[in-house]
Amino acid sequence: MKLIYILTLLLCCQLLAAQNPPEGEPENIIPNPSFELYASPPIGWFYKGEHYTTVMKYWSSATNASPDVFGPKVRVPAHWEEKGFGKQQPHTGLSMSGITVYGCGQGKPHCREYIQIQLSEPLVLGQSYLAEMWVSHLPKSLRTNNLGFYFSREKTEEITDGLLNFSPQVKADDVLEGKNGKWLKVSGRFNADTEAEYLVIGNFSPDSTTLTKPADEGSLPFGYYYIEDVLVKKIPPILPIPVPEDDLTKAKLEPGKAVPLRDIYFEHDKCELMPRSFVELKKLLKLMRENPQLAIEVCGHTDSIGEDEYNQTLSEKRARAVAEYLTGNGIHASRTRFKGCGSAQPVATNNTPQGRQLNRRVEFIVMQTE
Repeated sequence: MKLIYILTLLLCCQLLAAQNPPEGEPENIIPNPSFELYASPPIGWFYKGEHYTTVMKYWSSATNASPDVFGPKVRVPAHWEEKGFGKQQPHTGLSMSGITVYGCGQGKPHCREYIQIQLSEPLVLGQSYLAEMWVSHLPKSLRTNNLGFYFSREKTEEITDGLLNFSPQVKADDVLEGKNGKWLKVSGRFNADTEAEYLVIGNFSPDSTTLTKPADEGSLPFGYYYIEDVLVKKIPPILPIPVPEDDLTKAKLEPGKAVPLRDIYFEHDKCELMPRSFVELKKLLKLMRENPQLAIEVCGHTDSIGEDEYNQTLSEKRARAVAEYLTGNGIHASRTRFKGCGSAQPVATNNTPQGRQLNRRVEFIVMQTE
């Protein structure tokens, strides 16, 4: 029991250090970079992309294929364990992810698997970035190259279980081969040519243009790699972030006015704020601190899908989460109220996905300015 406590304490210290770099050091904008956090208890082996998405916190499968999670409570089925799955030790911590990166020409189902995450802040146009991850191949699998990073503005939700034909900003040109379970670093620099919000990791090249090298003894007909410690951070000089005219920091604070909060994200059907939300919430916090007489009412809204009572409750919990962020960061509770409006106040049609997305929102009403 004492050993477990010490290991847990060390893991927490590692996570805290990763999330709080030394002052002046650019932040890693990848939430849960070493796959230690779970959204729900592991469910054993994965056969659909939605299984990975349900279990791994903040990460998702970009397609219908099924990436894997390896951790203390994940049991690998015997017939896959015989092939060596799950025997690798994580690079850090207790967990890691795994994806198939080659094998379409051999007829393997789910011959390409991709993991995806929303960045904690969008890329800044023209800014130089470092993208990095640690990988280790399944010993009996083919070694390959082309494993890389693709940054995009929109979330990828393809119904395929095969190749995503994208152009990665960073990839491994050489075959990735580390003997005896050695972890290898895939790393590269790039200049952001779009204000990307999402990162997808995988092999974006067909089998015909992917180099392979067989295992020492009896290769499996596919390539498989474990993924760990994903890092994306700015490389100095740090460019200023452009401030648009409709930015929250420029909002006119008039009593009774409704002010939208942009880019507030919650986990699906939950009230937990996603890391990307804190870009906007930090602006709101700054606004409250600079205007000490400002009092607001936070309002949560949903689309019309689902029962009215459920939507009302969910919208109230989400509004509460925003208010609690403010009070948790030093804003007195008397300056914040919250309420849920459910689906009663749509700003767009609920007949299209785009309209429903607009209706799922958080805003605040200015109650007092003096």
